[in-house]
Amino acid sequence: MITARAAATFEPVGRSVATARSFVRDTLQGWGYADIIDDAVVLTSELVTNAVVHAGTSAEVLCLRGDDHVRIEVSDRYPEREIPLQSSAINMGSPDREGGRGLQLCAALAGRWGVDYSATHKQVWFQIDLPERSVGTRAAGPVLPIDLLPLADERVRVAVVQIDKTGAITAWNEDAEHLFGYAADLVMGKPLTDLAAWPHTPGTSTGIADALQLSRWEGSYGIRSASGRVNPVYASHLRVRDTDGDPSTVCLLVRDHERAVLQTPLRLPSPDSGGHSDSQGADPFEVFIGSPAPDDLDGLLQRTVERARDMLDADSAFLLLATDDETELEVRASTGLPSARQRFARVPVEVGPGRYGSARMPAVHEDLDQVPGAVPLLSGTGMRSVVTVPLKVEGRLTGSLGVAAEAPDRYSNEEALRLQFAADRIAMAVESARLGELEKLRRGSLSFLVEASDLLAGTLDRDQTLALMAQMTVPTLATWCAVYMIADQASDPYLSYVLHEDEDRIDGLKALLSKIAPPDPVPTPGARVWPAPAEAAHQAALRTSMRSLGLGEPASVSSGIGTTLATASAVGGETVVLPLVARNRVIGMLTLGKPTDEHFRQEILELAEDLSRRAALALDNARLYSERMAISQSLQRSLLPPELPHVPGVEVEVIYRAAGEGNEVGGDFYDLFPIRDGAYGFAIGDVCGTGPEAAAVTGLARHALRLLAREGFGGPAVLERLNAAILDEGARSRFLTLLYGELWPQEDGSAVLKMVCAGHPLPLRLRQNGSVEPFAEPQPLLGVMDDLELYEQTMTLDPGDVLLCVTDGITERREGTRMLGDDGLAEVLSGCTGLTAGAVAARIMRAVERFAADAPSDDMAILAMRVPGIQHD
Repeated sequence: MITARAAATFEPVGRSVATARSFVRDTLQGWGYADIIDDAVVLTSELVTNAVVHAGTSAEVLCLRGDDHVRIEVSDRYPEREIPLQSSAINMGSPDREGGRGLQLCAALAGRWGVDYSATHKQVWFQIDLPERSVGTRAAGPVLPIDLLPLADERVRVAVVQIDKTGAITAWNEDAEHLFGYAADLVMGKPLTDLAAWPHTPGTSTGIADALQLSRWEGSYGIRSASGRVNPVYASHLRVRDTDGDPSTVCLLVRDHERAVLQTPLRLPSPDSGGHSDSQGADPFEVFIGSPAPDDLDGLLQRTVERARDMLDADSAFLLLATDDETELEVRASTGLPSARQRFARVPVEVGPGRYGSARMPAVHEDLDQVPGAVPLLSGTGMRSVVTVPLKVEGRLTGSLGVAAEAPDRYSNEEALRLQFAADRIAMAVESARLGELEKLRRGSLSFLVEASDLLAGTLDRDQTLALMAQMTVPTLATWCAVYMIADQASDPYLSYVLHEDEDRIDGLKALLSKIAPPDPVPTPGARVWPAPAEAAHQAALRTSMRSLGLGEPASVSSGIGTTLATASAVGGETVVLPLVARNRVIGMLTLGKPTDEHFRQEILELAEDLSRRAALALDNARLYSERMAISQSLQRSLLPPELPHVPGVEVEVIYRAAGEGNEVGGDFYDLFPIRDGAYGFAIGDVCGTGPEAAAVTGLARHALRLLAREGFGGPAVLERLNAAILDEGARSRFLTLLYGELWPQEDGSAVLKMVCAGHPLPLRLRQNGSVEPFAEPQPLLGVMDDLELYEQTMTLDPGDVLLCVTDGITERREGTRMLGDDGLAEVLSGCTGLTAGAVAARIMRAVERFAADAPSDDMAILAMRVPGIQHD
C-alpha cells in the first residue's frame, strides 16, 4: 500500500545529478527514514547519471513510501538501450568500469530491483526494505554531565507557525505571541516574509519564500518583533499537505541560543564503521560540513560557522571574507552573535592591534577583557576567549574563521590547530562558492542596470523619474531611500522623495529626515557614510521612551512610542549618501539606509553608484525638458489672442485644438478684436503645416491683422499687405488661407459683415428655417503670388442667423476613405437651429470627433457667431 509519494524531473545537465541526490535525501529525511538515505542516494545518483549524462535525456524520479519499504523509480527517454533483466545471467562487467555499475549497486544494495519498458520510456526501479526500529526511536545521545548540557531559558518556548501555499500565516501559537510580541489576530493572513529578516543579496542565495517551498529546511534567520528589533531564531520547516491536497509549511522556531531543541544531530561516521572503505576514504570537507553541502554561498558559510561552533563547543562563531585586494575583511556569517548588526560590516586586515593585525596566522585570545578592541566584531557581546584562523587558497588570504566563548581561557593552540585543519578543508569550497556568487551578482547587476536604464529613459517627467529611481533602489539595494534635490548652485538641498519597503514607515521616516540637516552636496564619487539619521532616530526613540516612563518633558502631541521605536529600528542601521552628478554639477543626493545595525556590502554600493549616475542624468534631462516645455508653452500662449471681447448684440464662441503632444498653438489661428467704435474685426486662418514653424507664421498674421485694421485699412488692403509680409519671410514663408471680416452690430438686431475669403473654407450661414448656405465667395490664398487683387463682400446676418467659420482640419476629418467634407459639415449645422453660438460650436466639434476613432492629425478651429436679435422685456 502506497502511503506517500514525491516526484521531480531533472534536465539532461550535469548538475541535475546533485539536485536529484538532494531531492531524494530531503524526501526520505522528511518521511523520517534517515537509516536508508545513504543507500537510496547512492543508487539514485548512479541511475540519474546514466540518464542525464550517458543517455543525454531528462530523468524523472518518483519516490513511493509503503508500509514496510521505499520504492524509487528513475525513468528516462532512451528505451532502446539494452538493460539486462534481474533474472538474466549476463555478466555486467567489472565494478571498476563505469558502464553497468548502477545495476550492480542495485543488485547489491536493494531488496528488489527491476527494469520496465514502454514505447517512449525506460524505468529502472529499486526497493529498499525499512529496518525494524524500536517504537519512537530516531536518534539518541549519551548521558552527559549537567554542566555539558545545552544552555536554555527556564522555560523553552517553541513558536509553532503554519504557512499556507501563498506564504500567508494561518496558525500562530501562544509561544509565538510571547517570543515576538504579536497577537495572533495581528499576523494571521500576513506573509511571513513581512516579519522574517532574511539576509538578501540580489541574484544570489535562497530567500525565505524559497525555503518555505522545500520539503524540509533547517537553519537560522531573524524575526522582527513588535518592538522593531530582530530576534535571531533557529527554525525547522516541514512541508506537509492536508486531506484536500493543499500544501502548507509548519515552522518550529526557538531562540537561536536554544537551537539544540530543534537541531538535527550532525551525521558523522560511526565508530564501528572503520572496517568499511567508504569511511576510510571519507571526504574531510563532507565530514565537517555534512552531506549534502549547501549549494549557495550564504548557506555554506552559515553551515560552516555552526559546525565550527559545535566542533569547539563554543558560544558563537563568525566568518569573514576578504576583499579582492585583501585589505579588508567583510562579515558574511555568524552564529550566537547579533548577525544582522554585523552582516557586511568591514574591518581592516593590517590596521589596529590584536587579531585583525595578524589575520594571516592563527591566533588565540585567552581573555578579551585584557585586550579591549582586539576583536572589534566581538565588542559588547560578552565573549571573553576567541580563536581565529585564516582561510587561504594557494597562499592567498580569502577569509577568516573564528569561534568564541563567554568564559575566559577556553582555547589553546590545540583548538587553533583543529580549527585550522577544518578551515583548510573548506577554504577551496568557500572560494569557489564566492566566485560563483560574484559571477551571479555581476550578471544580476548587469540585468538590473539594463532594466533601470530602459525605465529611466522612458520618461522625461521629473516626479516619475524620482519615483522610478526610488522603487528600483528599495528593496533591491536598500531598506529605505531618500532623494535630496538642489535647485541651483546657490540653493540648499531639500528633501524631495522618501520610500521605505514598509509603507507604514514612510511618514515617520519623512518626519525624521525633515528635522535634520540634509547631507553636504559633496561631488566626490562613491558612497560615504552619513550617521545623522541613525543618531537622530535613536535620540527620538530615547526621548519617547523617557516620556513614557515619566522621566522627560511631556510632549504636546505624541505619535506613540511604538511609531518612534519602529522608525528608529528602520533607520538605525548604516546610511550612505551618493552624489547625483550631471553635466559636472551636483543636482542632488541619493541616500540609502538599512534597518538596525545592518551594513551595506561593497558590491551593492558599487551597483548603487552606477545607478546614481544613470538616475542623475535622467533627472537632469527631465529638468531640461521641463524648462524647455515651460518656455515653449509660454511662447505659444503669447501667440493666442487674449480674452475675446464682448460684442453687443452678437454671441461669439471659439473652439481651438492644436495637433501634436505639448502644442498649444499650431498652424490654425483665430482672432476677434475691436477696430473702432461699433466695429469689430474677426479672422480665422490656416498656415500650411503644424507645429512651431507654422505657429510662428500665425503670430505674424494675427498681429499684422490687428495693426493694419486699426490703421484704417479695409479688408482687401489688410490682406494684400499681409501677403507681402509673408513673402518677405523668404524660405520661411508659408501658404496661408485666411477668412477676414469686419462686423457692425445694428440697432434692429441684425449685423452687417464685410468679408474677404482668401483660399479658406467658405463660411456657412444657418438660417432659422434650418437652411445652410455659403456666405462668401472664394479668392486666392496668401503667400503664393506677389500681386493679389482681392475684394470684399458685404453681407447681413438677420436675427437668429448663425455664421460658422472653420479650418480645413474640420472638413478634412477622415475615417478610412470617408471624409466629413463641406456637405457633411453643412448637414451637422442644419440640425443646430435654435441653439446658442456655444452650443453650435460644441455640437460641431463633437460630431467631428465622433466621425473617426483616431486622434486628429491636423489643427482644428471653430468660430461661431449668432445674432439673437433684439431682446424684449
